[in-house]
Amino acid sequence: MVTLGLARIVADGCLEVVESRVIPAHRASNTQLVPQIDRLMDEAGQRRGSLACIAVGRGPGSFTGVRIAMATAKGMSQALGVGLVGLSTLDAIAWDAQLKGVRGPIAVVADAMRGEVYPVAYELSDAGVERLGADRVVKAQDAADGFAGMGGLRFTGDALVKYADLFARHGELLGQDHWYATGTGLIACLQRAWEEGRIDPLDAHRHDPALALPVYTRLSDAEENERARLSSLEPKNLRTGVQDARAKSHSSMHESSPIDANQVVKGILYRPLDAAHAADVAALEARVMDGEPWSERMILDELAQRDRVWWAAYGAPDGEGAGITDETLASDLRLAGYAGCLVVDGEMQVLRIGSDERLRRRGIASELMKRMARDARDLGADRCMLEVRVGNRAAQAFYRSMGLADAGVRPRYYSDGEDALIMTGAVPAGTHRAGGMEVREQEENEAASAEPKRPLIFAIESSCDETAAAIVDGEGNLLADVVASQIDFHSRFGGVVPEIASRKHIEAICGVCEECFSVAAGNLGRTGLSWSDMDAVSVTYAPGLVGALVVGVAFAKGAAWAAGKPFIGVNHLEGHLYANKIGATDVEPPMVASLVSGGNTLLVHVRGWGDYRVLGSTIDDAVGEAFDKVAKALGLGYPGGPVISKFAAKGDPSAIAFPRAMMHSGDLRFSLSGLKTAVVSHINAERAAGREPNVPDIAASFQQAVIDVQVAKSAAALDETGAPLFCLGGGVAANPALRAAYEKMCSERSVRLIMPPLRSCGDNAGMIALVALDRYRDGRFFGLDADARARTDLEQPY
Repeated sequence: MVTLGLARIVADGCLEVVESRVIPAHRASNTQLVPQIDRLMDEAGQRRGSLACIAVGRGPGSFTGVRIAMATAKGMSQALGVGLVGLSTLDAIAWDAQLKGVRGPIAVVADAMRGEVYPVAYELSDAGVERLGADRVVKAQDAADGFAGMGGLRFTGDALVKYADLFARHGELLGQDHWYATGTGLIACLQRAWEEGRIDPLDAHRHDPALALPVYTRLSDAEENERARLSSLEPKNLRTGVQDARAKSHSSMHESSPIDANQVVKGILYRPLDAAHAADVAALEARVMDGEPWSERMILDELAQRDRVWWAAYGAPDGEGAGITDETLASDLRLAGYAGCLVVDGEMQVLRIGSDERLRRRGIASELMKRMARDARDLGADRCMLEVRVGNRAAQAFYRSMGLADAGVRPRYYSDGEDALIMTGAVPAGTHRAGGMEVREQEENEAASAEPKRPLIFAIESSCDETAAAIVDGEGNLLADVVASQIDFHSRFGGVVPEIASRKHIEAICGVCEECFSVAAGNLGRTGLSWSDMDAVSVTYAPGLVGALVVGVAFAKGAAWAAGKPFIGVNHLEGHLYANKIGATDVEPPMVASLVSGGNTLLVHVRGWGDYRVLGSTIDDAVGEAFDKVAKALGLGYPGGPVISKFAAKGDPSAIAFPRAMMHSGDLRFSLSGLKTAVVSHINAERAAGREPNVPDIAASFQQAVIDVQVAKSAAALDETGAPLFCLGGGVAANPALRAAYEKMCSERSVRLIMPPLRSCGDNAGMIALVALDRYRDGRFFGLDADARARTDLEQPY
């Protein structure tokens, strides 16, 4: 359902409902939401500029549905310069029931999929709605059993579509007209929160859209599965979380594995705590913890609990503060710190936190707290509580620095009779405006004059694991091109996790866009730029991870609507073709282009901008995917391309005769699956023979096999088309050996070679902006009912 409400502020703190609508969306809310908002405003005779605040249901509910609503609302809020207030979807349902005359106890049960529900009990009275519990997710059967014996209880919520019979055993079911949030219910939530001083819709600074987040109540599947594996005593590889037959008892890391630098902060490696290090935690507890330290058995029991979060830090073995380097092996690490908490009733209760005294002043405790808090927040916690000895001034100062405050005393709480100071506050997950990621400005941006030529195009890219934004002027100058990479959040899983990618995009997108405006303004010598200064808003709509694309598309449509600007959708693959313009503004078709990335391997005949013929593509794995899988098999971490290239530079490319699949197929198709299997088989054979695989030689031989096929097929494409120009695109285009091989091939054929700058090979918004500039000139705009698409045809890019 798409739920909309419009309210007029008739007095300070008083709202009057103008309109309330619930529109069936049938899995098409991203195509319905903005057009329905536009229609509602038009029929109410209101202009966009009359909006003083945006309020949005932040869940819990369908992850995708909530993110569509929140991304759209974030775009609208930022473009209008008004506050964004997040409201509970379940509270809105309860308020709707109260306004319709329901009184007494009710339970709202929302569908959480997988046989689970989000259940919250309320007490409804003439005075309003009282929430009786925190957001949580449980099995439908367990939720129903938990409500048994509550007299006079009535049920509502969309979970009744599936589980009506289950909950009907324990109370009355309200009619279906009560099951969904309404605009009236959302407005009532907003009204009560305003009356109680919890929000101020007119204070845009207080309700920054960058800081509004969905309610999830659980971690991603990848994180849940990781926790399950790490709580097991089976030996495993700590960096990848997979079982490792060679790992020795009491060591969860492959002895010869290099450390994944993406998980290192100030020389310390951070990972969820695993069972193999429980004894190390117990030993450190005994050394640094006042009172009664926990035993190894107690820690193992904690790790197995679903409502617990545990993190650990690992340092170099010297104990004198030396940091982890590229040469540090997993077997050299030792425990540097640990932290654990319990999440119950929306509260993060800190259980333990400690760090090695020889590695202090490295920010270990604060980093552990932040990582633990981010997980607790995703599990539904919005506040934090802990007890600390009244005499431990240092610990109290640390917790105050994390935003906690004194809240009382528990007399004689500890076994030795000392009192405990209770400290509470918001979950200390941090309020980073870009989801905990560094927003990186692409180097060598072109700066136009203080009065750049129109049009100015704003572009957003969110097809995979980078959140990026750019602004281009009418002469093709990139006024700003910034990107926030999620690599740190995915590397421990050995690849991109779609759910984590979607979550990080919704956290980062406002901050990234803000930074883009700031960089552009600086390059132009201005004090600021805003959405109203743009001539169009563009975004990658396909292909890619659909959940990631949805966030960018929804946000861009919300901003375009709010700013009253044309909306342009861009094909991501076409963007990689245009990336060559960043390095050479004079590049013009006809040409042959090789697009090599984590998701695509294509040879394209570019007959003109917008006129493409795909000459050949992979029939299985993409080149970048093969690099990632081989790197994972070698225990080298993620992403695979850079690390394979690094080791290949030290190896012999002719050491191992890996296959060159489809080299002589007579067509321009590719196949990487067989090569990947051959490499993995070689690694397994070496280990089975008791030999440690020669990583540099394997990397160099694998890389050369890839290059030989890519170059041979590209040469054949040039011969077939007679094109005078060859270009590259995609993340793998940054591989130095591949670039050198293409230079040699093109030189031999007297073909001009153009390659994007290394910074523009990966996903970026600059290339999207350049495509959108041409689309703007052609008048090719998308409607606000456009949606993201996981796949699309490059030969029909718009």
